[in-house]
Amino acid sequence: MAKRILFVDDEPMLLTGLKRSLRPMRGEWEMVFAAGGEEALAAIDRQAFDIIVTDMRMPGMDGAQLLEEVQKRSPQTLRMVLSGQSDRETILRSVNPAHQFISKPCEGGELKSRLTRAFALKNLLQNPGLRELVTKLDYLPSLPPVYLQLNEELRRAEPSLQRIDELIGADMAMTAKILKLVNSAFFCLPCEISSASHAVQLLGLDTLRTLVLTAHVFEQFQSRLLTADDVQQISNHSLAVSHSARAIAHFEHADQHIQDESFTAGLLHDAGKLILASALGEQYAKVLEQSEKADVGLYAAECELLGCSHAQVAAYLFGLWGLPGTIIEAVAWHHDPAGSLSVKFSPLAAVHVASAYHDERSPSRLRDRTPIDAAFLAAIGCAEREKVWRTKLDELDEKEEHHG
Repeated sequence: MAKRILFVDDEPMLLTGLKRSLRPMRGEWEMVFAAGGEEALAAIDRQAFDIIVTDMRMPGMDGAQLLEEVQKRSPQTLRMVLSGQSDRETILRSVNPAHQFISKPCEGGELKSRLTRAFALKNLLQNPGLRELVTKLDYLPSLPPVYLQLNEELRRAEPSLQRIDELIGADMAMTAKILKLVNSAFFCLPCEISSASHAVQLLGLDTLRTLVLTAHVFEQFQSRLLTADDVQQISNHSLAVSHSARAIAHFEHADQHIQDESFTAGLLHDAGKLILASALGEQYAKVLEQSEKADVGLYAAECELLGCSHAQVAAYLFGLWGLPGTIIEAVAWHHDPAGSLSVKFSPLAAVHVASAYHDERSPSRLRDRTPIDAAFLAAIGCAEREKVWRTKLDELDEKEEHHG
């Protein structure tokens, strides 16, 4: 089946530039170019598209209005905004219907890379069970506005702590969740944090941005199947895994970027449990029942009854959001790392080991019980490192318990 992309922009020169820069992909992609919203909708009515990429500011029907209509007519289409539009109100109005934002000017290679990754995500949906599950979601939510604005602030030469405080402070629920996470024992901070700007000073903006994303996930997906204790257990486990994954990356002398991505992937790795419990209702209740009755982990019960796992579902969503590929890989394969293409130490290895380590230490009905894959660690040259990591993680846990 052909991979179809619809590009929409009212500037003929830009459409011509896109055609020229993406010409080498004609053998792999079927590309249609529309000069406005009405023309784009007519094209969608004629045939299905995997991806739509639209400008924001267009006469008549702007990008936000177009994507809202696409969301109704073709909810399976991945929706991207490619725009240099700086009108904050218009951009934020498109946050819900858009999955990804790409800023103009965008080099042809960067756009090609983004689109290639988006199609790769579609491969996760080759699993019939996963494809059925995703279609049952009322909608796949977009990134929260505050996360988008934090990214904008981060790109500045000198990010403003006052602006960051204002962004998060404008949403009291978000503020409460962030401060609760920051003040948990896992961070072992020397004093109580009462503002986002103070958290940035002690933790860094990248960490705060990840916490905002995590708070959004926990707020977005609610389910009667999970008790308050269940949700707290997922939160605590995710925090513990994030810190241990970053510590493992540090033990391996990985660069700061890998350490930060290990932290982010660890914090988000079990979000799929919230998504499935929220989306499937009684169907997921059977998964929980099977896990307890057969005395197997939740991951195994999901694979048996649903034909897919929380890891795949979360990875698909985060891929739509445009998170880095290394984070998506770590989330998607943290129970089955051998299924990935990883050939060296990466956030995947860190999250895989950290997740299994804390799963052993924290019994609950939401445990996955997947053991550490020794063959995978050997394949990436870390066969002898697991014992070292465990010893050092034990030492860190003792310090955190003493601090708490």
